[in-house]
Amino acid sequence: MRLLSALCLTLIATLSHAAEPPETDWLELMPPEDLAALEAMPEIDHQGAEGDSPFYGQGGLRQQADLPAVMYSTRTVAAFDGRQVRLGGYPVPLESDADGRFHTFFLVPYPGACIHVPPPPPNQIVLVRYPEGMALDDIYAPLWVSGTLRIEKVGNQLADAAYALDAEGVRLVEEADL
Repeated sequence: MRLLSALCLTLIATLSHAAEPPETDWLELMPPEDLAALEAMPEIDHQGAEGDSPFYGQGGLRQQADLPAVMYSTRTVAAFDGRQVRLGGYPVPLESDADGRFHTFFLVPYPGACIHVPPPPPNQIVLVRYPEGMALDDIYAPLWVSGTLRIEKVGNQLADAAYALDAEGVRLVEEADL
């Protein structure tokens, strides 16, 4: 009986995620010339002491002025405009409602992108609009975001993004997804 229950739960979990589009890799959102420039870029040292880090206290995802040009790139891949995607990443919360549910956040490819590390280029930051909203208890917990991706340059005092995603679903990455 336990085996049957376990199989049923596995099937339900699989079917609930079956409607999601296939995973889109973050690097696919960069034009080939940006990817080549990023791969050729020397490693940025951001491990110094708190006061030594050029990113310490910079206020969010804004880039420092003296990084290589690829770190400011807003170039996009036209084939992604209007495409249904599933993108995994980490949230940078922006706007919440009275219940503390976030309806707008940036999605970035690695955790801590706004704390002591260089932020990704704008073509590696996606503004997510999720009308349903969700509680974001841990910005270091990875999310799957599914919906329609648009080429849309957006910015605020925190960051610039080259893409926006109208989310139809947002969920935590589960161990079974790995």
